[in-house]
Amino acid sequence: MAGQGSYSRLAADEAAGTSAADDYDSKKLRLLGYEPQLKRNLSLLSNFSVTFSIVSVLTGITTLYGTGLGFGGPVTMVYGWPIAGAFTVVVGLAMAEICSAYPTSGGLYFWSARLCSQRRWGPFASWLTGWFNIVGQWAVTTSVDYSLAQLIKVIILLSTGGNNGGGYLASKYEVIAIHAAILLSHALINSLPIAWLSFFGRFAAAWNMLGVFVLMIAVPAVATERASAKFVFTNFNTDNNAGIHSHVYIFLLGLLMSQYTLLGYDASAHMTEETKNADKNGPIGIISAIGISIVVGWGYILGVTFAVKDIPSLLSPDNDAGGYAIAQVFYQAFKSRYGSGVGGIVCLGIVAVAIYFCGMSSVTSNSRMAYAFSRDGAMPLSSVWHKVNEHEVPINAVWLSAFVSLCMALPSLGSLVAFQAMVSIATIGLYIAYALPIFFRVTLARKHFVPGPFNLGRYSVLVGWVAVLWVVTITVLFSLPVMYPVTRDTLNYTPVAVGGLFILVLTSWVVSARHWFKGPVTNLSG
Repeated sequence: MAGQGSYSRLAADEAAGTSAADDYDSKKLRLLGYEPQLKRNLSLLSNFSVTFSIVSVLTGITTLYGTGLGFGGPVTMVYGWPIAGAFTVVVGLAMAEICSAYPTSGGLYFWSARLCSQRRWGPFASWLTGWFNIVGQWAVTTSVDYSLAQLIKVIILLSTGGNNGGGYLASKYEVIAIHAAILLSHALINSLPIAWLSFFGRFAAAWNMLGVFVLMIAVPAVATERASAKFVFTNFNTDNNAGIHSHVYIFLLGLLMSQYTLLGYDASAHMTEETKNADKNGPIGIISAIGISIVVGWGYILGVTFAVKDIPSLLSPDNDAGGYAIAQVFYQAFKSRYGSGVGGIVCLGIVAVAIYFCGMSSVTSNSRMAYAFSRDGAMPLSSVWHKVNEHEVPINAVWLSAFVSLCMALPSLGSLVAFQAMVSIATIGLYIAYALPIFFRVTLARKHFVPGPFNLGRYSVLVGWVAVLWVVTITVLFSLPVMYPVTRDTLNYTPVAVGGLFILVLTSWVVSARHWFKGPVTNLSG
């Protein structure tokens, strides 16, 4: 384990200009116990672009806009977004500080191991964090690409006449086939050299940014009937058909749209072994992706909501889009002005491309996590998954990520409830993985943590505790029932899924891993 003196010498070398940036990054990685194997070709912009594309406000808001409308409507979305955003910034700041100290592809699980290194149960902390992180990431990829398949289903429906005009409604088997094709293409793209991924990442970030501006201006502009400012900023919808009447409860459940969207920003940490000046650019990538997403996301919510008039009709399964709220907003806005909804379908195409890039970047982040976790021997067949090809790409980990994400979508063929329970790990499971190293930072490592160039100074512990408490809050919140009366079909299975994952991880530790997993291991020779 590197001491404070080693980091001080490295910082001095950098300041004096005695080492090139790549040499500095390589030396620091070696101090953390790893020989560089991945090509370090990403700039700050490229690192940010991958993460911004994963957060992708067009993906999360579009997918769950109906949830926001049903649970509180405009008030929940317009005010809930900045509330969730503010706490997400706090979580991001706490993560960024740790990322600066430990810039490795392992990210969260490596942080937990180092922060608990003075306690004998450090390997268990690493094991627990790592499995919540990687399963959460797989669930994110599954959720994103399945959402894209569902959106393509709606686009096909509207393009062939709509729900009320004899349009074609794809079956659940066709949706899975579309999902599989999307994952296949993502795996192929992620098999390319990192320079190509850098290009796609930048293009994806630009597409997300421009797409938001186009939609937030075009949709309300073409709508023949626009909502008033009073409706957008004061209307609170309680007509959710969920048997829930408490305004506070409804508002809190409506936060799911915002919190689901503001997720996946650990990608900047997982890309640090391929990023130049990683201990600075990795943390900045995390914070900038969150901050810019909050701003453009709020604009997107406002723009779309100004085109909303009749909430029940948007949520009705009998509308042209089959109940897909935001698709109905786009389609109806253009149809009411031009007599045709083609313009709305084009707008959905803009969103579909953004979701596609989100899934692509998610596979990128997944594969780096799988590469690092297997490098430390934590996964079955670890020697297979951490192999890199001639382009210094963890090729086997890429295809593993795509395959597991496909398998996680298969329960949708039998039970949508089972599928929703599985992908709920995407939000809660991943946030638990975010909170664990932060908790260790403000407790066990409070006195011996050595910060990197990006640090919060005297506010570090306060920010860390606020971050942990927020994650505890949303974990409880999103485990509560979302419909009454509670039956087998209406039960919120999130705590079952997350609890089941915890039991599996704990059991595997007690039965086997505690005998051989010692946490991150060096691959340095000599």
